[in-house]
Amino acid sequence: MTAVAQDVLPIFILILFGWALVRLKILAAEIGDGLGDFVFKVAVPLLLLRTIANADFDGASPFRLWIAYFTGVFVAWAVGHLVATRVFKRDQRLGVLAGVSSAFANNVFIGLPLVERTVGPEGIVAMSILLAIHLPLMMIAGVLAMERAEQKSGGRKAESIAAVLRQVGMNLIRNPLIIGLAGGILLQIVGTPVPAMIDGVVAQVAGMAAPAALISLGMTLNKYGMAGNVKIAGSISLLKLGLMPAVVWLASTMLGLSPQWTAALVLTSSVPTGINAWLIASRFGVGQGLAASVITLSTAAGVVTVSLWALLLL
Repeated sequence: MTAVAQDVLPIFILILFGWALVRLKILAAEIGDGLGDFVFKVAVPLLLLRTIANADFDGASPFRLWIAYFTGVFVAWAVGHLVATRVFKRDQRLGVLAGVSSAFANNVFIGLPLVERTVGPEGIVAMSILLAIHLPLMMIAGVLAMERAEQKSGGRKAESIAAVLRQVGMNLIRNPLIIGLAGGILLQIVGTPVPAMIDGVVAQVAGMAAPAALISLGMTLNKYGMAGNVKIAGSISLLKLGLMPAVVWLASTMLGLSPQWTAALVLTSSVPTGINAWLIASRFGVGQGLAASVITLSTAAGVVTVSLWALLLL
């Protein structure tokens, strides 16, 4: 238990530290936004590029990994949608947002640092393989589902599927994470070693990713809060922190993934809801309060639930 606490608690202490910096007016909230931009646009892409470029995949197939993780995504999303629409009687748009919030883990800002500390390099390789398709699939699915819900609910006129795919596709092409992943894959294919001096600089910048990501997330959490929605937000958080990792663990076990890859997938699926849920809510002008409440509540409760999952796995 002590070893798990030493690995997991610093993750959330850094988040709390970032939150306190803004709450105590030591730093302005805008600094957190800038730090988050550095993490998202520079540090994490370089971490992914270097990890994939130097990884030894040894013929490992990514398909079982993807199937295991997205089985958890599908189940959590479906149950979250049903809970919102059937139990809490919300409309289809809130149902989609509840599903997204139940299944969209904060893989970049919490998942990567957590897996790096607890599983190590092999876990980061698994995370890199996951992130290669996670963001594109989740954003496309979320936006398309919300467009469909808008059409059903008689809200604003929904865009065509082709227009949505074009817009999301252009955003993804410019996404720094996708660029970093593509660069790492290219270097892996070419097989040309990166000069030691350049690799050393990249390693130092990539090493900033984990602490900077956690501090910036904590600073950003000051924007959110519990805007009502306590019961439904609590239910969605329970699905995110409990149901999704349980399904991912079961699928990983049935598919025979290695203990390291299983641990990496389950731990990253157990982390709190990511800000992407709030971004989708903001784009469509619906459910911002619910998304913010789930992010805040799942992050607060995550210190306990993530520790429990780590204790079971490690």
